[in-house]
Amino acid sequence: MDPLSDVLSLLKPRNYLSAGLDAGGDWSIQFPDQQAAIKCGAVVSGQCWLSVEGEADAVQLETGDCFLLPRGRPFRLASDLAVTPVEASAVFSPARTGGITTHKGGGDFLLVSSRFGLSGDHAGILLRMLPPIVHIRGESDHSALRWPVERMMQELRAPQPGGFLIVEHLAHMILIEALRLHMTGLHGGVGWLFALADRQMGAAISAMHDDPAHGWTLQALAERAGMSRSTFALRFKETVGVSPMDYLTRWRMLLAGDRLADSGDPVSVIALSLGYESESAFSTAFKRVMGCSPRQYGRRGSQPPLPEEAPPADRRDAA
Repeated sequence: MDPLSDVLSLLKPRNYLSAGLDAGGDWSIQFPDQQAAIKCGAVVSGQCWLSVEGEADAVQLETGDCFLLPRGRPFRLASDLAVTPVEASAVFSPARTGGITTHKGGGDFLLVSSRFGLSGDHAGILLRMLPPIVHIRGESDHSALRWPVERMMQELRAPQPGGFLIVEHLAHMILIEALRLHMTGLHGGVGWLFALADRQMGAAISAMHDDPAHGWTLQALAERAGMSRSTFALRFKETVGVSPMDYLTRWRMLLAGDRLADSGDPVSVIALSLGYESESAFSTAFKRVMGCSPRQYGRRGSQPPLPEEAPPADRRDAA
């Protein structure tokens, strides 16, 4: 797989609610904390303002625009920010599991959106690389994003057998396409997501992801990037935020943590599969990166509950 697919597979983003909002007239809706979920939305028709708690500037969303809210903060959608907001719980049915909600008669604004919970303890490896508001403008031809949005709207309007799974897959397509489009416009940031948008750095990261157990050296990775060793090391640190060897170790330990939590494989087997001939060397690296020994990590058993496991009241308030 490619590095973005690798990371998303490791984090297991799970869509637990996709729905539509059809609003009309003057309206304003305040949405609560999103339970550490990624909120993804696309404007099918009309326009509105998006305001996120802690951000000074609101964003105007137009037809065809898409947005991601990676930090789970409370936010507001409104035709006019001067309009007094109503709580989302007053707009959306407590028993709602999808479909399209009509507000103020509808007809002026149509939005489709999804919420994703991330499994595991390492959601930060994705979320830290995203700003509080990712705004993807629909001005250019984003047909790859437009198709799943329109198809999801059809499913929400006229539910059919198997529709739940179709909507779930469409939600994942929208999330991935939005991340792809965001990556194409990245310049000058720091982090692995920014590095993937760089052809040379992306080649080195892809090599590490393709074969994490390989005995990669700085020289070998520099050759993959088509750069001298010293230039590559400096550029990688500037772009990713850590050295190539630190990145490789971190990725190996994230893979190890996933297997310790889910596979039941012994530590010795996991260590060998990730290029460590010595279990003690692997355990030392694991504790340095993950903060505990492999066996302690494997014994924890439970992980933080996903947002879908929250009380019913927390499931009501999402467009």
